[in-house]
Amino acid sequence: MRVILLSALLFFLFLGCSAIVKANNSLPPPYVDVDGSAQVKKNTKITLLPLNNYTDTSQAGMRASNIIEGLLLSKGYIIKSHISIDKYDLQKAIELARQDGSDYLMYGGVSEWRYKTGIDGEAAVSIQCALVDIKTSLVVWSSIGSNSGWASSSIGETAQNLIKSMLFN
Repeated sequence: MRVILLSALLFFLFLGCSAIVKANNSLPPPYVDVDGSAQVKKNTKITLLPLNNYTDTSQAGMRASNIIEGLLLSKGYIIKSHISIDKYDLQKAIELARQDGSDYLMYGGVSEWRYKTGIDGEAAVSIQCALVDIKTSLVVWSSIGSNSGWASSSIGETAQNLIKSMLFN
């Protein structure tokens, strides 16, 4: 009986450790199908801004943006990075993306980037991202997620797993 109760408790504990909410299912693809047997690179260009940092951790927004940049590049997107910009206005950022020749602008925020206090000290990360179509200035994709790792997980590893799930699942 105790084993069943403990198993149920652990199941609900792990269920509550991670959450992702998306407005649309996926990012615009970097490749398009030609005839079902081949794909052609679409040259999807994204201007990436630093995620706004709403945490007490220095440069958490730049760190998260750097992970996003690497993951997008690995999938074939063309990235124009502006993650060193300190502060930006969304309308000026859209104009900057137009000047870059980008199809989209990605921005967002980091609301948690820390190790929890206590015995285990798990990594905890919460991030929000949005993708704006430069032609229409409308948000075409957005996602928000949070995750906590095990005591042996780093913040970078936890953030990378979370961001990969947000962008590509």
